[in-house]
Parts: sequence; C-alpha cells; structure tokens
Amino acid sequence: MERINYSSGAKWEDLVGYSRAVRAGNLVEVTGTVAVNENNELVGGDDAYAQTKYILEKIERVLANAGASMKDVIRTRMFVTDISRWEEYGKAHGEFFREIKPCTSMIEVKGLIGPEYLIEIEATAMLNC
Repeated sequence: MERINYSSGAKWEDLVGYSRAVRAGNLVEVTGTVAVNENNELVGGDDAYAQTKYILEKIERVLANAGASMKDVIRTRMFVTDISRWEEYGKAHGEFFREIKPCTSMIEVKGLIGPEYLIEIEATAMLNC
C-alpha cells in the first residue's frame, strides 16, 4: 500500500514530526488542525464559529490535495476549550456535514497548543466507500 504525506509547510511539522495529512491506500487522515493561516496568524479571534469554519475550510483543502473531498469524511474529532460553546462549533460543523453526517466527537480539553485556539479538529476520510 502506498503512503503519501502531505505537508502544509508549518514550522511545527518538522519540529514535532508530523504531516498535515497522510494518505495510505484509500484512507486519508488529517492531523489536528487549528485556526491559523499560512502566515501563522490566528483566524477568527474569539469567535468559535469563525475558527471552526476556517479549520474545516483548511481540512477541505488538504483533502482535495490528497484526492478526497468532504463527502469522503467518515469521522471528525473536535477538541474544544469550552464545551458550553458547543452550538457555535456545531453550527459550522453542520454547514459542512449536515448531509454527510460522519461520526464525530466533541471533547472539552484543558488547553490546546496556544490559548488563542478555541478548537482543534481531526478528520478521517475514506475514498471509494
């Protein structure tokens, strides 16, 4: 089975030793993604909906690079710093996945890589299923 790593060029990838996404056969795993743009700037500020939407757009782009789409997503994992804001995160998630309905988890965590990040999302996609 062929394995292909996809990099975003983020400084953390070499430091920590990870890829933005990995495709192995018909499986694509997208690593935890936060609302930071290519200039290492926060997107969305303290707006949980805006951060979530931006993250899902980033995931959509890396999936496309790997030959997949949001329709191929079978699981998402949302790590959030404040579960009381679940409706804000959920609204953005629903805009992308309302018809697809992948398995998902929303888990409150003590913190993420930086205090400015409200949510981090992982995704799993499977092609031709």
